[in-house]
Amino acid sequence: MSAVRFLLLLLCLSLSLPKLLSLTEAEALLAIKKSMLNTGKLSSWKENSKPCEDKWEGVFCEAGKPVVIRLHLQNMDLSGVVDVNALTQIKNLKTLSLSNNSFSGPLPSVNKLAGLRALYVSANKFSGEIPVDHFAGASLRRVWLSDNQFSGKIPESLGKLPSLTALHLEGNQFSGSIPDISQPSLTELDMSRNQLVGEVPASMVRFGADAFKGNAGVCGKLVGIDCEANKEPVTGGNIKNTVGVMIGVVVVMLILLLLTTGLKSKNKENDFRVLSKTSIDEEDVVEVRVHGNGGKGGGGSTRSVGSQGGGDGGGSVGGGSSKKSGENSSHKNGSRKGSQHGKTSNNSGMGDLIVINNEKGSFGLADLMKAAAEVLGNGGLGSAYKAVMANGLSVVVKRIRDMNKLDKEEFDVAIRHIGNLRHKNILTPLAYHYRKEEKLVISEHVPKGSLLYVMHGDRGTCHSDLNWPTRLKIIKGIASGVQYIHAQFSSYDIPHGNLKSSNVLLTDTYEPLLSDYAFIKMVSVNQASQGMFAYKSPEGIESQQVSHKSDIYCLGIIILEVLTGKFPSQYLNAGKGGTDVIQWVQSAIGDKKEAESLDPEIVSSYGDSVPSMIELLHLGAACTESDPSRRPSLEDVLKRIEQIKG
Repeated sequence: MSAVRFLLLLLCLSLSLPKLLSLTEAEALLAIKKSMLNTGKLSSWKENSKPCEDKWEGVFCEAGKPVVIRLHLQNMDLSGVVDVNALTQIKNLKTLSLSNNSFSGPLPSVNKLAGLRALYVSANKFSGEIPVDHFAGASLRRVWLSDNQFSGKIPESLGKLPSLTALHLEGNQFSGSIPDISQPSLTELDMSRNQLVGEVPASMVRFGADAFKGNAGVCGKLVGIDCEANKEPVTGGNIKNTVGVMIGVVVVMLILLLLTTGLKSKNKENDFRVLSKTSIDEEDVVEVRVHGNGGKGGGGSTRSVGSQGGGDGGGSVGGGSSKKSGENSSHKNGSRKGSQHGKTSNNSGMGDLIVINNEKGSFGLADLMKAAAEVLGNGGLGSAYKAVMANGLSVVVKRIRDMNKLDKEEFDVAIRHIGNLRHKNILTPLAYHYRKEEKLVISEHVPKGSLLYVMHGDRGTCHSDLNWPTRLKIIKGIASGVQYIHAQFSSYDIPHGNLKSSNVLLTDTYEPLLSDYAFIKMVSVNQASQGMFAYKSPEGIESQQVSHKSDIYCLGIIILEVLTGKFPSQYLNAGKGGTDVIQWVQSAIGDKKEAESLDPEIVSSYGDSVPSMIELLHLGAACTESDPSRRPSLEDVLKRIEQIKG
């Protein structure tokens, strides 16, 4: 009898397993959709259609093949559960993003997804303890679990992921000691804002104190709290010492309270308004002060423009001194040109400022210290300030911390190479200041501001000047500048590295000037991956293996941004707001409705040029192919742009 039962069981399994194991990718995706709630934004996921050919929302496929490789389902108001068994049927899935939704319950069993390389589930309501072996056998390289409600110990299996490069656990309720997660591949770590205790492992000190801030029980030299003092027992024989420890704790709590109050006050001061159509995190906001006609003073309104990554203020995102003021400063300094080129300028013992481009004359650190200054904003590579010196010269000072990949002599050689550049579409720095803990890079202030600001920051005035010929001129100038940078830094893995509209400045005649380029050899891999936009390319996200073709991808984003008038969601760290311009255009091309994806402001006034706009749109789409090998060469891009008529 038992043998008969066993045969019947085998028969049942044989009937059910094929149904589970033979799902097509479309069927698997539909099963995943069925397991979720509030799937209104997945309306394109329909039976009798194909995910890749019919451009299902959030589904990204391998170039030229009907094979799903990435699911980007962030910001879709989704909830319910995630059918991991169905996900296993998507054999080539590399990236799964569920960030900024309302999923709850335990973390899905991602270890079942053997080929998954990147997992993003930040800003949901996932909770509970994660089993210690949850990530055993996984191939994950980038893991974002931040801003959920996870509790218990951090699973030690994270420390055994052999190729892990980025790990974000901040904003949860993890407790217990800090596990040793220090594999050589790991360059990005954040465990802040949890309930961790004990000393930071020596192998993890390299990530800095910020990676562990907001954990009241963490101690050690890195965070400035004595672990031994915390361990001392309370007995009748050492009441005096205990009282001392208690006083110390009270002092620390008061300091933390003051810091918290200060941070709240600072955040209140930086409570900038954001774009009406785009929800942007505070870290993605750049303050833009727009003054009246006077270059040096006066009040004015403050606007905010979303931008992500490094160099947002690199050359001024906002208005400032008038053109006349800039011309006068050039004239005044003309008599001193060349007098100190390449030499140290030292004023009143304030330290040295090295002039590497004397086109605006020479000035010293003391001149900057005395200048009227204002904060422009923070970017991925550092903060930026505008300074108007006594001689009328208006500059932007970019303050970059931890730029310590090169020693002083090597840094000098690298920055002088940049200072020697001369091209009409390149903003060449004027000077620099070197200190071990930070570097200052000084450039001329460009009053009109960045392309990002002109495109999205003041739709009522600036944007109306961006007609079709002007936009084509801007794109041609950007491409020409990129070609020049690639020629000058051909040996660099990524010659520009941080090409985005916030790093494209516009002159009064709408001639673009590229800034924040060729820093790749000066910053660490960790700093580059967090602050440079090239690392937001598909290959940068997947493997951090950027190349010349990553600059092509960034150029493609700008082309699509300029043509559609949309704010690219690709610029935002948290993925909140904006438009996925790549998918927007790909869908339009697939439906043969390219004209509908163009900015109506240029279509309505230049209807006869729509074919040219569409031609350029197709080029932008080609530049943003997920496979770098399928992107056109820079020479081909320039050739095709030059052939387009305005």
